[in-house]
Amino acid sequence: MIPSNLLFRSSWVPWRLARRMEDWAEGPLRARLPALYRGLHCGRLRNLIQPVTFGPMHHFFGYYDKSPWNRSGDKLLALRVPFADRPPDKNDAAEVGWIPPDGNGRFIPLGETLAWNWQQGCMLRWHPSDPDTLICHNHREGGRFVGLVRNLKGAVEARYERPFYAIRPDGSSAVSLNFSRLHRFRPGYGYPGVPDPWAGESVPERDGLWWMDLRSGSSELFLSLKEIAAAEPRMYPTDVPHWVNHVQFSPRGTRFAFLHRWYHPAKGWATRLMAAEADGTRLRSVIATGVVSHYDWQDEEHLLAWALGPEGRPAFHLYNVETGRCRVVGRDCMKEDGHCSFSPDGRWILNDTYPDGYGMRTLYLYDLQRGRRINLERFHSPARYRGETRCDLHPRWNRDGTAVCIDSAHTGSRQMYVVNLKPVL
Repeated sequence: MIPSNLLFRSSWVPWRLARRMEDWAEGPLRARLPALYRGLHCGRLRNLIQPVTFGPMHHFFGYYDKSPWNRSGDKLLALRVPFADRPPDKNDAAEVGWIPPDGNGRFIPLGETLAWNWQQGCMLRWHPSDPDTLICHNHREGGRFVGLVRNLKGAVEARYERPFYAIRPDGSSAVSLNFSRLHRFRPGYGYPGVPDPWAGESVPERDGLWWMDLRSGSSELFLSLKEIAAAEPRMYPTDVPHWVNHVQFSPRGTRFAFLHRWYHPAKGWATRLMAAEADGTRLRSVIATGVVSHYDWQDEEHLLAWALGPEGRPAFHLYNVETGRCRVVGRDCMKEDGHCSFSPDGRWILNDTYPDGYGMRTLYLYDLQRGRRINLERFHSPARYRGETRCDLHPRWNRDGTAVCIDSAHTGSRQMYVVNLKPVL
């Protein structure tokens, strides 16, 4: 289906008339005839969206790189908070719990966290070694950030001296980083409440990526920021602040990738994507153009990323992490950055958009086999949920690829929704 903004702006429609038609579609039509509005944008009148949480409390999960569903598919992890329109401070606690995906609105609390943000929550997830009865999340206690493992009665089964960022798919180990430093340089992704021990250093030698052994409980620094910044090609000054973010293991856990970022007062901040073997060896720069955003692993050798490519413009590219070679994906219908992820069977890319001129976000699928895009739904993003408090959709697959869970504030309250994909796959 052709989106209304393209349909109305066809060459045969006068510009002023096209703008009026578009304003009508995104205003009165959307408000009064949502099914027709959906048909215009998605080619379907049927609503696939079901709310699974309700007010007055706010509920959300977090980022797009983890699934909130347990292995059995009868529980969704969630956070519950009493506010949603300001950044959390060090005294704000969020309840950790789960909800049934049938939309009955129950929230079963398991504990709380003092280490969370709107973008990524508290890194809440099911433990890969037991994704039906154990959950993992970050917390703050004793003046430091820690990682906790709880059972479904809320009891803490394990406590780690460092917070989780990415957990290896077999559940044996994890990668951690300095969430205090992240909070200083990328508000909305780190946590308040703990001072950064290396706040006065641009490229610390004793900070960076930490390896956590989840069996023994030990941890060690295995890639320092100094080592990361020194990796070739060196295209930036070392007297400006550097940090790391967005660590993700490959599907089988043989490798991991992460974003290396730095900030220059005159030029702003820049990013490159780096990859290494699971033990931290063979550190290499995969995308070194300075512009790279969201990404997801396709398999052990390839990942998809929104980045400035060799052709000189940003697009979604599929990169080979061994050779650095890439190709554009979805050139004609994935034209802007979004939170991309591959379906469990690898055929589909799930993605979303940022708010357009009408404050609307689009959730969609891209079919890699047929090269086509399927719009699933459009959601309004209220103006008060912008910046650090924004509510991105952050779409997440269930484990068999038949449903998607999102966070959204289109009703004025931050809540979770499930999208049934069976009618469109």
